[in-house]
Amino acid sequence: MSESVIEVKERQRKPDWLRVKLPTGENFRKVAGIVNEHKLHTICQSGNCPNMGECWGEGTATFMILGNVCTRSCGFCAVATGRPEAVDPFEPARVARSVELMGVKHCVITSVDRDDLKDGGSDIWAKTIRAIRRRSPGTTMETLIPDFQGKWENLQVVLDAAPEILSHNLETVRRLTKEVRIQAKYDRSLEVLMRSKRAGLRTKSGVMLGLGESEQEVLETMDDLLSVGVDILTLGQYLQPTKEHLAVQEFVHPDTFAKYKAIGLEKGFRYVESGPLVRSSYHAEKHLF
Repeated sequence: MSESVIEVKERQRKPDWLRVKLPTGENFRKVAGIVNEHKLHTICQSGNCPNMGECWGEGTATFMILGNVCTRSCGFCAVATGRPEAVDPFEPARVARSVELMGVKHCVITSVDRDDLKDGGSDIWAKTIRAIRRRSPGTTMETLIPDFQGKWENLQVVLDAAPEILSHNLETVRRLTKEVRIQAKYDRSLEVLMRSKRAGLRTKSGVMLGLGESEQEVLETMDDLLSVGVDILTLGQYLQPTKEHLAVQEFVHPDTFAKYKAIGLEKGFRYVESGPLVRSSYHAEKHLF
């Protein structure tokens, strides 16, 4: 039986524009030491981020709270799925202390989905934001949050803590959402962003390319995000973390990413970060404008 195009494509070498340098340097070792000493989780590690060497080398990291086991099983994500451990009430203080030790000026925080918790983890979210503010009042924050299953009272707990940027990723176009984000809903994610914008926060969302979406679908997704007031858009190449995850349908050329950036800015986003290696928190400090 003949092999599928996807199977053949997956065995090909990645294009040159997807090559990254191995993590090295004094700052990288310093950040790694603090993360390990304080028993922290980072999406840099759990998500196999290709920019870890660059970001850690510059003394920044994206902290992942509420453990490193997710209750969801998205087809694109490298984070482990299963039954999470109990919530650690001391985690907000540990994260805040680490932010202080690193001297972080702009801090990015994300979390696994905790659908097992009645509050979806929103209490730890709010406590982490406030703990960082107490220890590092000059540090600004971006929070990359889950959808809290559409339980808006839980979302409101995070909104009340008022991070400088509220981020929630749409991840893909409407047509592919059921396959890519199995337990998520496209319109529910848009409502998360809409409610965050109405609360007066700067909003941000990210989309992965290379999953089989068309150019028209990408443009429609931009329009959907703009319709709920999203300020910042990130576009990056999807990379298959393991053989069990969704296969890459296309390695999108850097010129296409550049085109989408120009279109996004013309449509009305205040900032667009677009490139093969772009991830949600890449160059996050630039998004404060």
